[in-house]
Amino acid sequence: MIVAKFGGTSLADGARFRHVAEIIRADPNRRYVVVSAPGKRCDSDIKVTDLLYRFQQSGNQADFAPIEARFREIVEDLGISLDLSQDFAEMKQLPHNADYLASCGEYLSARIMAAFLDWPFVDAEECVFFDEQGNLDEVKTRHALFEKLRRLPHAVLPGYYGVMPDGQIHTFSRGGSDISGALVASAMDAQVYENWTDVDGMLVTDPRIVPQAAPLRAITYKELRELAYRGATVLHEDSVLPVRRSGIPIHILNTFRPQAPGSWIVPRGEKPDGPITGIAGRKNYTAIQIERENTNSMVGYVRRILSCLEHWNVPFEHLATGLGSVCLVVPTDAMENCREQLKEDITLAVHPDSILMEDHLAMIAVVGRGMTGRPGVCARLFSALGGSGISVRVIDQGAGEMNVIVGVAEPDFEPAIRAIHREFFE
Repeated sequence: MIVAKFGGTSLADGARFRHVAEIIRADPNRRYVVVSAPGKRCDSDIKVTDLLYRFQQSGNQADFAPIEARFREIVEDLGISLDLSQDFAEMKQLPHNADYLASCGEYLSARIMAAFLDWPFVDAEECVFFDEQGNLDEVKTRHALFEKLRRLPHAVLPGYYGVMPDGQIHTFSRGGSDISGALVASAMDAQVYENWTDVDGMLVTDPRIVPQAAPLRAITYKELRELAYRGATVLHEDSVLPVRRSGIPIHILNTFRPQAPGSWIVPRGEKPDGPITGIAGRKNYTAIQIERENTNSMVGYVRRILSCLEHWNVPFEHLATGLGSVCLVVPTDAMENCREQLKEDITLAVHPDSILMEDHLAMIAVVGRGMTGRPGVCARLFSALGGSGISVRVIDQGAGEMNVIVGVAEPDFEPAIRAIHREFFE
């Protein structure tokens, strides 16, 4: 059994719906399909989900016109008998919360695909559940999906959303249709979870920075999650968890080049050829440097600092300590409304000699299971960066030796990734 998920770019218009249907029908093992809302038809286009958010925020009925037009054009192009007028009327009856309207893109996309394939439509509202805090109830969801689908030889489901205990629609974060597909694959104990997108699979790094970046034929769950969290965008980082627990391999494929081999994400890979699997990173971080003498003898010093971050709901990505210093790396956006208050709270909590906040940092992850126990990897990494004139501001290595994180100034972000790629892949 194969569960297949198709992203928004794969479903941007009627022709692409038709092409996706051909892919689905080409293998009878593709029994359950999860779809996203229609994406961009060209670079200047707007995704349907973004159009829905804009309509919700403006409340202007004129902003609904392009949404309705997109779906009507797809239905007409496919030549199917499907009347969505009642759905459009309900969507227009503002006010709606953002989650409800955002879910409508996936809902209508799945209705259309189900009608075109002549397969049953199963609404995610009936089988994807969140708790009162908005966290996925995976046990309840898995049971509901299995009970709903086990009697159906085929089905099409919308991704991206589910329902709260009070019956309100709730969405995953953007890109969360990948999670929906993984939940279906896990619930049905699929042999493969296919994730169809618009690239030939995972690349060793961002092709916008390194155009010659090669595709990865195989990568482990751990490596993928690490790279996805650090900025690789092919697959939503949380989508790995349901299939990882079930030991189901993920096959990332290109809708527009279905003959390409794609990338396999597997529980355990063969011994890699080199130490590095991939490079990923993000900008817009801040380093909080806190100095005070003899902090090594102060019990609870770091805890008090972290409690200040917790109070203002500021997560931290990395923590480094020295004899008289603590350095925390946090997302800059998380401090947008509390920078000075946070600084004051830390001052009251630990009475530091100084607090310095350095913005405009980028964090780069060098990931690979081949790094474990292999001497010289860090030496090559820092030599490559130093040889390109790049100063490393932060260093962090995971205890599992599968990644090294380096922080650099934002203007050095792209040159650093290119330098690392040259050292390990060229």
